[in-house]
Amino acid sequence: MSYLKSKFHHPNLARNELGLTYRDYEGSLSTLCAGCGHDAVGAALVQACFELSIEPHKVAKLSGIGCSSKAPTYFLGKSHGFNTVHGRMPSVTTGASMANRDLKYIGMSGDGDTASIGMGQFAHVVRRRLNMTYVVANNGVYGLTKGQTAATADKGSRTKKGEEIMWGGIDLPTMALQLGATFVARSFSGDKEQLVPLLKAAICHEGFAFIDIMSPCVTFNNHATSTRSYDYVREHVQEGNITDFVPSKEEITTEYPEGESKDICLHDGSILRLHKGKDGYDPRDRFAAINAIEQHREKGEILTGLLYCDPTLRDMHDFLGTTDTPLNTLDEKSLCPGNHALEGINNSFR
Repeated sequence: MSYLKSKFHHPNLARNELGLTYRDYEGSLSTLCAGCGHDAVGAALVQACFELSIEPHKVAKLSGIGCSSKAPTYFLGKSHGFNTVHGRMPSVTTGASMANRDLKYIGMSGDGDTASIGMGQFAHVVRRRLNMTYVVANNGVYGLTKGQTAATADKGSRTKKGEEIMWGGIDLPTMALQLGATFVARSFSGDKEQLVPLLKAAICHEGFAFIDIMSPCVTFNNHATSTRSYDYVREHVQEGNITDFVPSKEEITTEYPEGESKDICLHDGSILRLHKGKDGYDPRDRFAAINAIEQHREKGEILTGLLYCDPTLRDMHDFLGTTDTPLNTLDEKSLCPGNHALEGINNSFR
């Protein structure tokens, strides 16, 4: 059986600054379960890239193995793509970024791909602050292999078969904060109004941007005793701040009470506009972010929104002092400067 996506679209679809429509950022027809939250994540990425007027061929999307790692097939069909080995997406992204720093890198992963087999890779790509957007579609279960419990599942919740989970779940945003990520956020696949601005800000952020997205599995983890079901997440989400993304090219104005907003200027000049929550949440304080996550977790709540952002810290290219010219465009003379240059390098180590 073949699945073909209709090429028909309304002739008056809105176009962005490049003259492209939303449909130009879509991918193949999804074969994920009907209602899967991962499709909503893909749709939000499509919307974010469309609104940012990003040239599709300037994006590289990479993934590992799992339902979430299948998702890149269904968005940004005209971009570069690489489906890697299970848990090894960060290594391939690092190599690609070193070869061509001019692309925008979007890594799509899941709770198993990141928090289990890929935990070591995740930890090191965060601490090295690779310039990429790392998205985890987190459903707390291994949907592709029929419902085994993931490392991010909450202690005390139950599987579809009724088995109680005995181990405490790994909180990936907390780990990202502890390891030095310069942009950390959490959202819900069913909250497009919050998710799209967060993705836009993450893509424009120069440094390691991490977004953990609660994305319920409709087949294996959407039952009454699950803490990752649609109903549970909607009832327990607590928004740390209301997020709006303002591109530097065209200012977007909005009315908001005086003293309740905070602007963070990103490297490219774009502004991330935040509206404080009731508790005066400050996304510039890394330790306060960790405490806030834990406080809400103790109450059975999921803190969403922009949890932390520091656009002043350096990324991996800055640390290594790499050339501004992508390595894949350097000529032979630049790559092989000759014996004289080699002797100088060798002498520097004596």
